[in-house]
Parts: sequence; structure tokens; C-alpha cells
Amino acid sequence: MTIQTSPSPATPATALAQATQTVSPVVALGWLHTAKFLTTAPQLHFLPPLEVPEIAFVGRSNAGKSTCINTLTQQKQLAFASKKPGRTQHINLFSLGKQGVTDAILTDLPGYGYAAVPKADKIRWQQVMANYLVTRENLKAIVLMCDPRHGLTELDEVLLDVVRPRVEEGLKFLVVLTKADKLTRAEQTKALSIMKLQAGGGEVRLFSAPKRQGIEEVATLLWQWAHPDLPSAATATDPVPPESAEDATE
Repeated sequence: MTIQTSPSPATPATALAQATQTVSPVVALGWLHTAKFLTTAPQLHFLPPLEVPEIAFVGRSNAGKSTCINTLTQQKQLAFASKKPGRTQHINLFSLGKQGVTDAILTDLPGYGYAAVPKADKIRWQQVMANYLVTRENLKAIVLMCDPRHGLTELDEVLLDVVRPRVEEGLKFLVVLTKADKLTRAEQTKALSIMKLQAGGGEVRLFSAPKRQGIEEVATLLWQWAHPDLPSAATATDPVPPESAEDATE
């Protein structure tokens, strides 16, 4: 006769960690597919005060930020990709949540560092973004786009210095190495190792929209960060998102 023993009771923290580790990518992608345009703001004081978790996407112009957002949300034109990179100088907010209930915000910050933008505009927007990243109270996570063929730029390094105090206080941080399909497997491995050393404790993921690489990993991570208290909502029975952004372009 086999005697079954009850497992040791898990602490709330342990139970949460175990639950979030098994979040279904289908749930995460279905949640991201609910993204809808909320508002746009040319300056910080135009942003609405919000209490739900906010996840900000930042990166150098032409690093693949718009493609990444559109791919994750399975919407081809949610994030606007300008024909003149760096010209879009507004903070765009997108609401996330099912059944019409907003449970998180995705923030698309202007791309920075593009040479065609006047120096005065560059400086102004660097200040706006720095202020946003330092003062936005409901900001819970930052996603930095980086083209691994070029590595971190000087402005990327400045951004890392700006957010480091908040990251040390618990702000989540992810570096997405975009356009990974442009690299060989060996180059991908090398780029991933280097960025893990530079990310200062943040997460690092390889990402390619055409090859569908890293999409589920990034989506799951964002869902976990936006729902730290709702692990039980992650079930594999949610419907698969109805469309794909495989053809999204920057």
C-alpha cells in the first residue's frame, strides 16, 4: 500500500514564484493583444495620473521598438513607425486589459539619438524621458531596445545610469536584443552574454519578429511584471490571439 503525504505548505512568496514561472505564453499574448491607444502627450504634465502598472519601451531610433511593440501586441500599426526616425516626439500610452478593464499601461517613449533631429530637440527629449523614468510613480518596468549588431550606445548608457537607482529599488528592467535574425547562432550567444554583463542585473532576451524568436518569452515576462498578485489568472485555456504580427515592420 502506498501512503501519500501532503507536501509542505509553501509560503505566499514561494507559491507566487512557482505560479508565475508557469504562466502560459498564450495568456500573456492574449493579454497584450488587448492593447488600445489611450492618449498621447508632448510633455509630462499632459500625462494622466494612473495607478495601474506601467511598462515603458525605450530605445535608440531605428532599434526596432515599433516592430517589437506591434509584434508583441499582434497589431501591425499600434506603434507608429515614422519614415523619418526620431521625428515622433510624443509619449504614447496604450491600455491593456480584458473585458474593458485596464490593468496595465504600455508606454511608447520617443526614439532617441537619430542624427537628423536638431540638437536642441535631442536635448529636450532626453530631459523629458529622463524625468519620466525618474518621476513616473506607477512605472513598474522598463524595456530597452538594442540592436545587438551595434551594442549599447552612449545614450543607452546614460539611460542606464538614470534608471539604475530605481532598478536597485525594485523597478523591473529588460533589454531586448532586436533583429536577432541578422546574427548567426554563435553571434547571438556572444551578444546575449555581453549584454547580461552590461544590463546590471536586468533581464536580457533575444528577439526577432520575422523568425518569431523571443516573442513568447518577452510576453510572459511582461505579464508577470504587470500581474505580481494575480498568478492564478494564468491558465492555458484562454483563447489564442486571433492574428499575428509576423509581417510587422519598423
